[in-house]
Amino acid sequence: GVWGGAETMAMRVARVALAGTGALAVAAASQLDNDSPVVGKIYSSAVKPMLMLLDPETAHRVAVKAASLKILPAQKREDDPVLRTTLWGRTVRNPIGLAAGFDKDAEAIDGLFRVGFGLVEVGSITPLPQPGNPKPRVFRLPEDDAVINRYGFNSSGHEAAENRLAKRATRVPAVGSETKLLGINLGKNKTSTDPTNDYCAGVRTLGRYADYLVVNVSSPNTPGLRDLQKRKVLLDLLLSVRNEVDALPEPRPPLLLKVAPDLNDSECQDIADVSREAKIDGIIVSNTTIARPETLRSAHKAEAGGLSGAPLFEPSTAVLRNLYQRTEGKMTLIGVGGVSSGKDAYEKICNGASAVQLYSALVYEGTPLVSRIKKELASLLAENGFSSVDEAVGSGVPKPQLRSARRWYFLYLL
Repeated sequence: GVWGGAETMAMRVARVALAGTGALAVAAASQLDNDSPVVGKIYSSAVKPMLMLLDPETAHRVAVKAASLKILPAQKREDDPVLRTTLWGRTVRNPIGLAAGFDKDAEAIDGLFRVGFGLVEVGSITPLPQPGNPKPRVFRLPEDDAVINRYGFNSSGHEAAENRLAKRATRVPAVGSETKLLGINLGKNKTSTDPTNDYCAGVRTLGRYADYLVVNVSSPNTPGLRDLQKRKVLLDLLLSVRNEVDALPEPRPPLLLKVAPDLNDSECQDIADVSREAKIDGIIVSNTTIARPETLRSAHKAEAGGLSGAPLFEPSTAVLRNLYQRTEGKMTLIGVGGVSSGKDAYEKICNGASAVQLYSALVYEGTPLVSRIKKELASLLAENGFSSVDEAVGSGVPKPQLRSARRWYFLYLL
């Protein structure tokens, strides 16, 4: 078990007692503002120890259930105006999003928005229900502030997700009326022989409920999925999905592509070219990595699957910057990978992200992290003279085209 070796009766009693304390702490914290320092103390002293007693997947399920029941602490204050960002013509209250993979089946959307996210992305959702890979399939790497997962698109399928989304649509204002965005991340079934049809079916079934849609071709845990990132295959896929989105009633959701962090320069150029040609609206950079840095120290470092968390920050940010340059700053980018502070979020934004997403850091720091990141980010933006996120996007990336234009202008003057 998680204790190591046989579990004695005393250990079992201790586990139950601590779990009970944690449950009471969650109930107490749910009445408090997520901004409150008390919430952080309750999380670190009671809730986190309870969750760490559980295996990672059970802890994940407990967290999703708590969010679905709306017993996570809610943010009760307005966000700092400097955190506003513009995404596809809409002003969003803050650029901090929850990455896909946490709420795989669209069970807890509104409980997650209450925590203070500006964006919540659900999925990946596959057309037919599928169990995913055998357990255990998710591993904490605490010494590395990282996680390895090989879930393999475990999903309750389109029909179950649509039922939940349809019920929510009767209670929540229509798409386009709020300053927070719901993303729906689409996947393909493991045994599917027609990936294009899987993604198009996702658009037809779930597109009407989305503020943006994501084509996920970059999970390392579905055999052959990353092959869909190859130029010709990807272009054909995205053109078909683009046509399906264009057939939806207004307002049509923006269409995004989620890519891997394990891309070389040539592959980044292909992604940029295909994204322009298929007229997609944005790119999420990035998914988990198959790389295993030599710096990893945790016992689970050799487990198969996608690595996320702190070790992903630098490689994912490098691909983000690369794609920002190759799309000439004209494509909306969302930065994901290793974000655990306001400084991390700020660095993603300066490297071209109009919004950022996190997930793995929540495993170790819980929902109080969301408020902390926003406070730190707001301070950094103000300190550096920015009045909004929009002004900071790409500010750390050289503009070679601009420099070239200026050089020719000066030569002309001479």
